[in-house]
Amino acid sequence: MYENTKIRVDFADTSVVITEPYFNFTSIQESMNEILFEEYQFQSALRINAGSLSAHHYFHTNPSELCCMVVDTGFSFTHIAPYCRRRKMKESIRRINVGGKLLTNHLKEIISYRQLHVMDETHVINQVKEDVCYVSQHFYKDMEIAQAKGEENTVMRDYVLPDFSSIKKGFCKPREEMVFSGKYKTGEQILRLANERFAVPEMLFHPSDIGIQEMGIPEAIVHSVESLPEEMQPHFYRNVVLTGGNTLFPGFRERLEAELRALVPAHLPVSVMLPANPVCYAWEGGKLLAHNPDYDEMVVMREDYEENGHCICEEKFDI
Repeated sequence: MYENTKIRVDFADTSVVITEPYFNFTSIQESMNEILFEEYQFQSALRINAGSLSAHHYFHTNPSELCCMVVDTGFSFTHIAPYCRRRKMKESIRRINVGGKLLTNHLKEIISYRQLHVMDETHVINQVKEDVCYVSQHFYKDMEIAQAKGEENTVMRDYVLPDFSSIKKGFCKPREEMVFSGKYKTGEQILRLANERFAVPEMLFHPSDIGIQEMGIPEAIVHSVESLPEEMQPHFYRNVVLTGGNTLFPGFRERLEAELRALVPAHLPVSVMLPANPVCYAWEGGKLLAHNPDYDEMVVMREDYEENGHCICEEKFDI
């Protein structure tokens, strides 16, 4: 097969760990089983949630902890998932339909309305979002600054768009090089961004600001924890783990911890942990899991699948 030669792997001798969202449709799970075992014929497979891999990573590096709350905020949505003794508490998982895709689309709409039509430039505007957006610690105060004129507006940034000939990748102009009156002499195409920088990530905390009737992340965490037995609740507030690309916005961890502190009873400790690489945190958890002595007990072997079909996967994979 072409795939075999390309990645130099013999699937028949290979075990695969593949992630899927919480509460995935049964039809999709069965299709995935067929692809893994019938089309590619992997020796064994483990289907698991990314949050479970993140929890495994956290418990591996913090062996004294019994509970953790994984906040996984990625491209399509945000999941709040509590884990106790390495098992997920299914009934308390919460999903918010706000992710990086929605933020990028909202930024495209704002820029297209105010400055330049960019509705077809998803990749470029996604890069703009990652380069200049941040989470405000004092939203209304930042709003006042963003309305100031000239150099008093410390929020304002100029972003140079790529032309894909001399400028391959867009970049933010250094503050000292910004022109506050008149135009730039160069032929660069500039986006001037002010309150967009913090108003877009604000949707993660208050989706209702743009008419999405959902909880923000701090509220969803509290909603999840309060559905758990009371004696367990302090352990979850003390071990909130952030994963996913949206957690890379500057100020995200601090703002979440501050908002949680305001919502949680004063006598309970609150601690929010941002890993060094939150995007790869689940992958690193999968790497640790693959070296776990119990790994062989968790997977489904191809022979078992061929003999028992999808039901063996339902039994083994607690998705």
